[in-house]
Amino acid sequence: MADPTVRELKLIQYLNEAYGKEKELETALQADITATTRPPYKKRLQEHLKETKAQARALERRIKKLGGTAEVASLPGPEAATKVAGAATSAAKKGAALAKGPLHALRGTGAAEKMLKNAKTEYFNEYEEIATYTGIEALATALSDKETAKLAREHRRQEERMARFLEKLIPQLAKAVVTEEIPARDRKPTDTKKTTARRGTAARSRSAASSGGAKRASSRTTRRTSAARSSNGASASRASGSSSRRRTTTSASRRSSGGGSSSGGGSSSGGGSSSSSSSSS
Repeated sequence: MADPTVRELKLIQYLNEAYGKEKELETALQADITATTRPPYKKRLQEHLKETKAQARALERRIKKLGGTAEVASLPGPEAATKVAGAATSAAKKGAALAKGPLHALRGTGAAEKMLKNAKTEYFNEYEEIATYTGIEALATALSDKETAKLAREHRRQEERMARFLEKLIPQLAKAVVTEEIPARDRKPTDTKKTTARRGTAARSRSAASSGGAKRASSRTTRRTSAARSSNGASASRASGSSSRRRTTTSASRRSSGGGSSSGGGSSSGGGSSSSSSSSS
């Protein structure tokens, strides 16, 4: 078999990247299926695991047809050139995939939280694969490789269906985490605004009561002061009236006394004159 051309080598490179990812996800999906307790979710993961394995086989066939070897090497090439590098890279990738399995199993504290975290990782992986197959389709179309473009398009659609499933599932799992791990009494936040408003109202009420008490006390003091002033004014008025009456009585007495003396003096003088005149006669 002739060595692949530059065109075919580039296609093999991208197809091998997709192949390596599918093989990695086979292990991760198996671990997720084990950790899943929701029957519909478990069933969908099992179906997607079958799709993933079928995708890996289809990619392997296409790579061989182009003259390459299906490996997880990041830089694939002709079969003879990729065997050594491919074997080393394959071992590394496989180790990483195997490590992800236990990592998935250890996530979270409750079943719902483990499933939620796994679903988020799966969602991320689906979009990585969507990007990979979108790139392969565009590359193959540009290189007039209709068969590779068709294969990439089919795989991309499968990944998109799985991504849509996960997109609807993730909110459900998040709600399950709330139900499983947060008591009902703690699910609603304390309304700090209402608490603050109530405190403010109470403070204003206390302030108003205090102010009202002060005003009432001030009013009572003012009334007492006014009453005292009125009483003092009345006493002063009575004292003034009494003093005035005393002054009036004294003045009258003085005028009466003065009038009597004046009258007596006149009579005496007149009488004296008459007597003197009579004697002279």
